[in-house]
Amino acid sequence: MLKFKHLLAVLLILTTTVAFAQKGKIRGTVIEDSNGEPMIGANVVAVKISSDNQEVTGGNLNGAVTDLDGQFTIPVEAGTYNVKVSFVTFQSITISGVKVEAGEINILGEIKLQEEKSELQEVVVTARAIRTTEAALMTVKKKAPGLIDGISSAKFKLIGDATAVEAVQRVTGVSIEGGKYVYVRGLGDRYTKTTLNGMDVPGLDPDRNSLQMDIFPTSLIDNMIVRKSFTADLPADFTGGIVNVETKDFPEERILDVSLGIGFNPSMHLNPDYLTYEGGSTDFLGFDDGTRALPQGARATQVPGPFTGNTEEASEFIRSFNPNLAAQTQTSLMDYDLGFSIGNQFELGSAEDENKPKLGYIFSLSYKNNTRFYDDVQYGEYQKYKDPENTDMRYATTQSGQLGENNVLIGALGGLALKSKYTKLRLTAMRLQNGESRAGQFNILNNGAAVGQSGYVAESDNLEYTQSALNNILLNGTHILNNNDWEIDWRVSPTFSALEDPDIRKTAFSGIDTDNPRFAAGEAGNPSRIWRSLNEFNINSKIDITKKYSFNDEDAKFKFGGSHTYKNRDYEILFFDVQFFEQQSWPNPSQEVVLDEENLFPSETNGIYYQSGNNNPNPNAYNSNVNNTAFYVSNEMSPIRNLKTVLGLRVENYVQRHTGRDQAFASGSSNGRNLVNEKVLDSFDFFPTANLIYSLTDDQNLRASYSKTIARPSFKELSFAQILDPITNRIFNGSLFTYADDWDGNLTETRIDNIDLRWDLFQREGQMFSVSTFYKYFDNPIELVRIPAQQTSTEFQARNVGNGQLIGLELEARKKLDFISPVLRNFNISGNLTIVESRIQMTEQEFNARKEYEKNGENITNYRQMAGQAPYVINGGLSYNNRELGLNAGMFYNVKGPTLAIVGTGLYADVFDVPFHSLNFSINKTLGEDERTTVDFKVSNILNDRRESFYQSYQADPEVFTSLNPGTAFSIGVNYKF
Repeated sequence: MLKFKHLLAVLLILTTTVAFAQKGKIRGTVIEDSNGEPMIGANVVAVKISSDNQEVTGGNLNGAVTDLDGQFTIPVEAGTYNVKVSFVTFQSITISGVKVEAGEINILGEIKLQEEKSELQEVVVTARAIRTTEAALMTVKKKAPGLIDGISSAKFKLIGDATAVEAVQRVTGVSIEGGKYVYVRGLGDRYTKTTLNGMDVPGLDPDRNSLQMDIFPTSLIDNMIVRKSFTADLPADFTGGIVNVETKDFPEERILDVSLGIGFNPSMHLNPDYLTYEGGSTDFLGFDDGTRALPQGARATQVPGPFTGNTEEASEFIRSFNPNLAAQTQTSLMDYDLGFSIGNQFELGSAEDENKPKLGYIFSLSYKNNTRFYDDVQYGEYQKYKDPENTDMRYATTQSGQLGENNVLIGALGGLALKSKYTKLRLTAMRLQNGESRAGQFNILNNGAAVGQSGYVAESDNLEYTQSALNNILLNGTHILNNNDWEIDWRVSPTFSALEDPDIRKTAFSGIDTDNPRFAAGEAGNPSRIWRSLNEFNINSKIDITKKYSFNDEDAKFKFGGSHTYKNRDYEILFFDVQFFEQQSWPNPSQEVVLDEENLFPSETNGIYYQSGNNNPNPNAYNSNVNNTAFYVSNEMSPIRNLKTVLGLRVENYVQRHTGRDQAFASGSSNGRNLVNEKVLDSFDFFPTANLIYSLTDDQNLRASYSKTIARPSFKELSFAQILDPITNRIFNGSLFTYADDWDGNLTETRIDNIDLRWDLFQREGQMFSVSTFYKYFDNPIELVRIPAQQTSTEFQARNVGNGQLIGLELEARKKLDFISPVLRNFNISGNLTIVESRIQMTEQEFNARKEYEKNGENITNYRQMAGQAPYVINGGLSYNNRELGLNAGMFYNVKGPTLAIVGTGLYADVFDVPFHSLNFSINKTLGEDERTTVDFKVSNILNDRRESFYQSYQADPEVFTSLNPGTAFSIGVNYKF
């Protein structure tokens, strides 16, 4: 009987679907002009138009009532209609000439209703005119409580961007790092935050604040909002900006897209010298199949070796390691990607029910396989001379060579949503799987005349693989109560993430310029292998409660709520290196033969065996956890005409605990440090915020805001971990390590005061002009510092430096060129410029260290540029958008000014990221009468610029820290809509 009922229900739904398929549908969203918010309960009626353009009266009217998102759907017979929208005390509007075809959906977009005034009559607009606006986003931007910029789904359709990362770079003050991470106002990752559907989601790199943006197809995004000022309902740990990606829950029309793309970089692809190595059978799926797994017995306190008493076990153990240590050449493939997206919404219940619930769903699956080959990679370590007459820098170590990378990214995003007139429930799930294989060959020169260096020439082969996985779920409910006066929004979002570096292999022959090639621990090092693993669990939950009320006959809001975030991370590094039981002999040094049978213990030649570098307990293993509980209250009101005030207060109680130990304790020293779930951060902070918005005219706003925010150390930074980059041989040290002369091991939060002032001029069709200025004061900013005490190795550490401040100016303009000539009506020019002056007041230790190496004629003061802050960001674009032809094209330029990346002191100069001039071109065209096929063509890095960082010192030539050339890339893609 139960099965029969289920079958009957399915048949009824299918029958209803078939019945409605014979009709067309009219869909749209009704918003309030004064604030951009959805209007619940507005009446929408579709009146058919006869062939002589007269309204057909009589019979049943087709109509609907908007739901809690302001959305409506009206099933109608094929024909032409006038759509009339009305709401009590608001001016009615009629959209004329709405054409509907059988089985098709006509989307009207966002319809704005203005409050009724006696002198105003009903407004009539055409269907074409209403579709060409970004009404909701522009209105929200105009009326928002904080400073925001953004881009909507309507804009996506207009400009043809395929992914979120392509679209968001058009937003004022935004720059893209590494082709996937978003920075705002030139501030680095520490001060920029990315959220998904309003919730904090860790990315595939868990030590970043930013979620990579190239995983989201624009077809599934409703909007992206960049908030540049803090309001009390937002998390307090951002300063530059917070970027929120809001996915669709109820697609306006059916989505069923398939896409295919290929990319070609002449300097990288179809190159027979491409470097790689033999991995696992599942590398193309972004994870290892066990080929790189840790050998059995490797976790033992004492691994089998020549001195453990069992020759057979020692022999078996060394042979359980993968013998491949050499990079191999093969012809590189081109980039390619595949995508599939599906989404729709259905009405449940009978056709007569105006308040019938709706069910919406979205699903996206994407696959990307990118290959990079850098044939001229350079890394360098340089030092200053102590002689004040000598302004040159000398090299300590330089590396040059080739590096091949293959990156696979698989992303799946799915969601279900159920909505009635006053309630919406949403479930969204995301899975990301990423695998990157790297192989490199480098020539290494070490300068024995440099401080702390031994002097040698070496050749190194490096093999790496990194795999990461992320699983995120969002459960969200929105409820409207008490005649639309109360709104409750709650969200719960757990995330499980893992990152592994299985079997990182570095094999470097020293003395290759002599007749005694060898492996030497005091030179380029013995062959080594590293296994790293990270597992993290996050769960975020929050609730927001809003009460609408009236003050001085103006709309007002009182909002309050709370949130809790829990994070837990386990991290471990295991290290093994080669030792020799016999005298070394390498008549023909090659990484290919190092682990050949004749060289392995118990052979009398070399007698290679592996030694564990892992103490028990392991100093490179830790567990950390965070509990962050927050409450806030906020009030938005207009105390006088044209002035809106948004005042709020957020309170956060943040506790971070750590379990770990330093190398001294792990080695048995009584002077070592060992922490067992001890508090390393414990703060209770108040974050006040005040935003004032004054409407100079209907199209001009003047804004002012003040807020306090915070930036906190990451798990990695607040640890004893020592993390080696095997290619560059650079080491990151956790900040719990102390250095007697200049660091006490107490890394604390950065607290920031923010002041913003902005003037906006809004014009038709999304055109605008704005001028902003901002000031920020940083108490104990965190920066990456070259550790001066470590002179034999290259080591860095995150530290609190002296207090800092910055002042900035931001300009934005978007303008159609039809003011020059009507012929240019489809051309748009846009640009934004951010200029920032920043400075840090040095600590006494840093100032004295710099003075010690001061050159003749140099005048070192106790101020310098702030690390991570670009002095300017420029975005510019010229675009052509022709809706009738289905043709969109654009040329876009982006550059970020020279940015201090690593703070040098004393012997070591500062490291700056130099400007990368990114000039890109894109064009896309819809094909066919039904416009179901879209073809796009892109050219990236047209100027063929290099990505480089340099050491910079007084009157010295810049010296390479990192240099590589990404080349100019061409790509073509095809998208088909079923």
